Amino acid sequence: QVQLVESGGGLVQPGGSLRLSCAASRSIWSFAIMGWYRQAPGKQRELVATITSGGSTDYADSVKGRFTISRDSVKNTAHLQMNDLKPEDTAVYYCHATSSRAYWGQGTQVTVSS
Repeated sequence: QVQLVESGGGLVQPGGSLRLSCAASRSIWSFAIMGWYRQAPGKQRELVATITSGGSTDYADSVKGRFTISRDSVKNTAHLQMNDLKPEDTAVYYCHATSSRAYWGQGTQVTVSS
C-alpha cells in the first residue's frame, strides 16, 4: 500500500506563507500526476494544484499566482508553497497521487486568521 504523509500545516496570519510537504513511500516517478486538494467545513473537496511527471502544472483560479506546486524526486516529496494566504484558504489540505489508482494522504490543517 502506498503511503502519503503531509506536513507543514499550521496557523498563519493573512498575507503570510506556508510550505506544505507530501512524502511518498515510493518513487514519485511512478505517479503520472501528484496534486493537492483542500476541504473547508461544509464545502466539497476541491482541487488546488497538480503537477505531472513531466513537470507540467495546473492551478485553481482562486490560488493562481499565489501557490506553487513542485516535485523533488530525490526525496520522493511533493511541495505546495503558499504565499499571500487569505482566510478563504483555511481548510484541510490533502496530498493526492495517481498511477493506476488514486492515493490520498491523511491531511494537514491550514488556518489563516489574525
